[in-house]
Amino acid sequence: MLNYSVDADGIATLEWDYPGKSQNILNTASLDAYFTACAKAVADPAVKGILVCSAKKDFIAGGDLEMLLKADNAKEFHAGIVKSHHAMRALEKCGKPVAVALGGSALGGGLEVALGCHYRVAADNSKARYGFPEVTLGLLPGAGGTQRTPRLVGVMACAQMLTEGKRLKVSEAAKMGLINAVVPAGEERAAAKKWLLEQIAAGQPVLQPWDKKGYKIPGGGPSNPGIAQMMMAGNAMLREKTYNNYPAPKHIFSCLYEGLATDIDSGLAIEARYFTNLALSKVAKSMIRSLFFGMQDANKLSSRPAGVPEQKFTKIGMLGAGMMGAGIAMSTSTAGIEVVLLDTTQEAAEKGKAYAVAQWAKMVSKGRMTADAAAALAARIHPTADYAKLDGCELVIEAVFEKREIKADVTKKTEAVIAANAIFASNTSTLPITGLAEASVRPANFIGLHFFSPAEKMPLVEIIMGKATSDETLARSMDYVKAIGKTPIVVNDSRGFYTSRVFGTYVSEGMALLQEGVAPALIDKAGLMSGMPVGPLSLADEVAIDLIYKVAAQTKIDLGSAYVPRASDAVASLMVEKLKRLGRKSSAGFYDYPTDGPKHLWPGLAEHFPVKAEQPSVESIIERLIMVQSVETVRCLEENVLRAPIDADIGAILGWGYPPFRGGPLGTLHSLGIKQAVADCDRLAATNGPRFATPKRLREMAEKGEKFFPV
Repeated sequence: MLNYSVDADGIATLEWDYPGKSQNILNTASLDAYFTACAKAVADPAVKGILVCSAKKDFIAGGDLEMLLKADNAKEFHAGIVKSHHAMRALEKCGKPVAVALGGSALGGGLEVALGCHYRVAADNSKARYGFPEVTLGLLPGAGGTQRTPRLVGVMACAQMLTEGKRLKVSEAAKMGLINAVVPAGEERAAAKKWLLEQIAAGQPVLQPWDKKGYKIPGGGPSNPGIAQMMMAGNAMLREKTYNNYPAPKHIFSCLYEGLATDIDSGLAIEARYFTNLALSKVAKSMIRSLFFGMQDANKLSSRPAGVPEQKFTKIGMLGAGMMGAGIAMSTSTAGIEVVLLDTTQEAAEKGKAYAVAQWAKMVSKGRMTADAAAALAARIHPTADYAKLDGCELVIEAVFEKREIKADVTKKTEAVIAANAIFASNTSTLPITGLAEASVRPANFIGLHFFSPAEKMPLVEIIMGKATSDETLARSMDYVKAIGKTPIVVNDSRGFYTSRVFGTYVSEGMALLQEGVAPALIDKAGLMSGMPVGPLSLADEVAIDLIYKVAAQTKIDLGSAYVPRASDAVASLMVEKLKRLGRKSSAGFYDYPTDGPKHLWPGLAEHFPVKAEQPSVESIIERLIMVQSVETVRCLEENVLRAPIDADIGAILGWGYPPFRGGPLGTLHSLGIKQAVADCDRLAATNGPRFATPKRLREMAEKGEKFFPV
């Protein structure tokens, strides 16, 4: 776990080398080993200086999140943090010079260990990153990061990095002052040792800046008017942006304000309390479970069928050169794969390529890409109206109009050209894959690949298995999703699949509230306060109210007497049929969209949806908007649409912006407690209707004491 040696110059080398892992991590065992080695070096009179480094390409990746996820005893956890703080302080006050050689990235706790050394030398490594990503998982730097960083570089310089989790390149970290020296890769240990020998020769005790007499925080502390104003503004912006749903950035500001008003040791004690509070919170555990472990498994394709050789794609076909098709073509080209972009006419296909070229041109203008790189990407997209050009494609994706007849036609034309083992995928968002596959002569090779708009930016792809889809087709499709840098979830066939089905309940509940006489401004504000990126009425406008209306109408035709009306049906019907307000695309929906100003709620809503004098509480509206999604998600799990609970949470967060602090629709129920969730569903169903009725699966879980996730 830690290699220890002392050379002839009296330099003790403490080399991190966590066994069985590709990266070093911080946990009780590794920290104990490190601090034991530190104490040994400090106590040994033969040791004149200490060099800390790593046997792996990166220094330390950060804390052991599995340990954090399982932590449940606040007293023991806090004691462990305090113990680490004391050990690190003992090292930096020992008088002997301590340098760290950073060959690669130092993130989170890894950077904090480095800051606990007197001197930091980094390799000139373009891939290395330095920073504190803890906030993105609901945490704060708990090994001194909120105290040493501002004392080293100033509050102004580091506040944004700490509260947003930004990762810096080595040049940026050096410019800020986190790194003392940058040397050619491979020379960092020698440079660190050179500095140590210079300090030893000087014969003076080496101290951190904050332990020297007369030390002042660069740029001033909390009492400085400029710093105080920045913190006030920062807290106000946080509240406006997050509605206090994310305690981590707020706690970071508290650590800065309270900790920097006192000495380093008191500041560390303050940090330890705030870190313990966050680490044991439901928010942090939800975010760690979904955003780290869940995402990690999804991106590693942990659910990929075994025994199928990995597919390397060289050429794919894209049917439909609209915004969605062009976006998928962009993602594919960026991955180094040739794309045949087909539409009904050459002109339409060229227009799709032009969209991609325009997006890359913007990146070039911002310095994020070279002109040559953009030209190379564009050269991989081949616009055409000729189906014969699809010959040689290992995969063809259709993103044509949502009509079965049109999709069936392009399926037949494509299969007449492509190889027998090629995959045909539909990007439909609502039409069942099994039904669409009826037009195919090879249904085992037919699958759903549901991208989200804009496809070049949105990270999720929902892979839908039809009844006849083979495991081989699934495995190869997952390989494609990984190749283009997206995160896949796998679901079984159903109307609306998972994402469209559950996402629709949020919009529908907003319309139900409107129909009940709740003020539209209150509905959308509650949506934002719940953590959703957009209020339900505003979102309906963005999606297009007429699309919601058409999907409901088609579903009603398909299901006949089995169709269960939704709260949104009557509202959407009125808005489309009578009022001709289709949403943002027509500049008229629940909102008006004037050309000379910002959007605003349509005044005419009050005439058609009178607002009641007595309004419900914001909390009760939030509960309905969130719980309706959770209930429908459990039904998807119950009906075997979802294959695993974690897929539900990843799909919700990445697919439609479900609030990460809640962990996902099932994570919400998990944090609430299954028995309490059942009680809440029963109460909501009694007052608001059967859409909130407790699913049988959830009630059985409550009776058996089961949970969606182990911790």
